[in-house]
Amino acid sequence: MRWNAETRYKILLEINNAVITRTNREDLFQALAAELRRHIRYDRLAINLYDPRTQSISYFAAADGIQPGGVLMRPSRPLADGAIARMVIQSRQPTVIDDLRRYRDLSSIGAMVNAGLTATMAFPMLVRNRILGSIHFSFREPPEDVSELTGFLTEVSRQVAIAVDNMLSYTELERLNRSLEREKEYLLQNSEDYSQEEFFHASAAMEAILQTIRQAADTDATVLITGETGTGKDYLARCIHNISSRRHHLFVKTNCPALASSIFESELFGHAKGAFTGAHERRLGRFELAHGGTIFLDEIAELPIGLQAKLLHILQDGQFERVGESRPIQIDCRVIAATNKDLRACVRAGSFREDLYYRLNIVSIHVPPLRERREDIGLLIKELTRIQARRMNRPEPVYSPRAMERLIAYDWPGNVRELKNLVKRLVILRAGERIRAEEIAQLLEASQPGLRRQPAEPVVRLRDAEREHILRALARTRGVLGGEKGAARLLGLPRSTLQYRIRKLRITPEDYLGKAFP
Repeated sequence: MRWNAETRYKILLEINNAVITRTNREDLFQALAAELRRHIRYDRLAINLYDPRTQSISYFAAADGIQPGGVLMRPSRPLADGAIARMVIQSRQPTVIDDLRRYRDLSSIGAMVNAGLTATMAFPMLVRNRILGSIHFSFREPPEDVSELTGFLTEVSRQVAIAVDNMLSYTELERLNRSLEREKEYLLQNSEDYSQEEFFHASAAMEAILQTIRQAADTDATVLITGETGTGKDYLARCIHNISSRRHHLFVKTNCPALASSIFESELFGHAKGAFTGAHERRLGRFELAHGGTIFLDEIAELPIGLQAKLLHILQDGQFERVGESRPIQIDCRVIAATNKDLRACVRAGSFREDLYYRLNIVSIHVPPLRERREDIGLLIKELTRIQARRMNRPEPVYSPRAMERLIAYDWPGNVRELKNLVKRLVILRAGERIRAEEIAQLLEASQPGLRRQPAEPVVRLRDAEREHILRALARTRGVLGGEKGAARLLGLPRSTLQYRIRKLRITPEDYLGKAFP
C-alpha cells in the first residue's frame, strides 16, 4: 500500500470514527484492533500503559492478528530495563526491529521469537507532551515499505493515544462520581455533631493528650486510643484526622461490634459483582472510601480473629483484595483504632493477635474517665450547655452553686456521653430556668436503672471494713499469720505489716477463732 497523504487521512478518519464513542477498555481496543487489521496485516497488537510514579508498565490490552477482536487482559508488571517499551518510553521515539532473533537477550523478545514473531514496530503514545505508554505492532514476516509504514504508524499512535487518554479520563470520572455518591451516602448516614473547637478541658491529663495528638497528627503512624465507654475516643480520633494533612479526605468510622460477621469482610474490603448471593453490583469497602483519609476502627477488640490477619496485611503492605476478586488493591489511609478493653489481656487470652497489637500500638492514647479528671466537669457542663442552647435556639438553664457541686461530685459512669445527654435534657426541659441541687439528684438517680428500687446501704467506716477483712482472713487460716497458707499471704501483706495492723485494730484470737464470717 502507498501511504500518500490522502490514504493516510482516510484511514485516520476511519480509525477515529471507529473508536470515538468507546468509553471502556474492551470496546475501545476491540474496535481499534479490528480497524487497524483492515489496513495493517499485523500478527500481534499490544498497548501498554506507563505509570511514571512507579516506573511500571501494565498491559492495556493485547490481541492476536488472526482474531483481532480477542482481548487478552494481563496484570500489571514492572517495566524491565531491557524491554522494548522502556526504550520507546525513555526515548519518546519509534523503535523498529526487523529481526528479533538478533536481540534474544533483550527482555520479552525471547518469548516473541518463541511465538514465531520476527519483527516489531513500537511507538510512544504522547498526549500533550505526556507519555501515556506505547503501542506495538509485531509480525511473523517483516513488513514491506517499513519507512513509509513507520511514518504512518507514528500518526496512528498519536490518535490512539488521544482515544486511550479520553477513555481513561472517562473511566476515572465515572469512578470519581461513584466514589462521590458513596461518600455523600456515607456522610449523610454517619453525620455527627463534631467541632474541633469543642475540645474543652482544664485538666493536665487532657492537655497531655492534646499535645500527643498534635505530635502524631501529621504522621501516618497508627494510633490506639483506649478508655472507658463514653470518654470520647471517637472524638479524639476525629480531632487527629482534622488537624492532619488528610483532613480534606474522608474520616470513615467503623463500629466493629455493630457489623454482622456474615457481612464484616464485605463492609471493610468491598466485594465484586456476583461475589455472593445478593451481590448485584460491585461495592466499595470502607478502606477504599478512606483512601487518602482516615479509617477509624471503634471497639477493635471485637474484630474477628480471621479479619485481624487481613487488617495486619493491610498495615504491612498497604493493599487488600475485595471479596470475590484476587487482584490486589493499593490503599493509602491512616488507621486509628479504639477499645474499652485491655488488649494485652485479650492477647494473653488468645482473642487478639499479638503482632496486630504491636502494629496498632505505635502511638497510644489512654483517655481517663471523668471521675479521674473532675476539674474538667464544670467546664464541660458550662460550654456544652452554651452550645446546645445555641443549636436549639433556647435560653441556657442556670445551675445553682450547689447543683454544680453535685454534678462535679458525681462519678459519671457513662462519662462524657452521659454528661452531654444530661445537658441536652436540661436545655430541652428547663431552658432559661434555675437548676437546683435537688433536681440534679433526681435526674442522676433516674439515669441509673433500678437505683430507686434498691434501698441505700449504710456506708461502713474504713477502719471497720479493714478490721472485718483481717478477721475473715484470720478465721480462714485459724490464726496462722505467716507461711504459704498464712493470713499475710492471703491479704497480700508482709507479715510484719499484718502484725502491726492487728495490734492497731486491737484484734484478739477471741474475735475470730470459732466464728464464721460472710
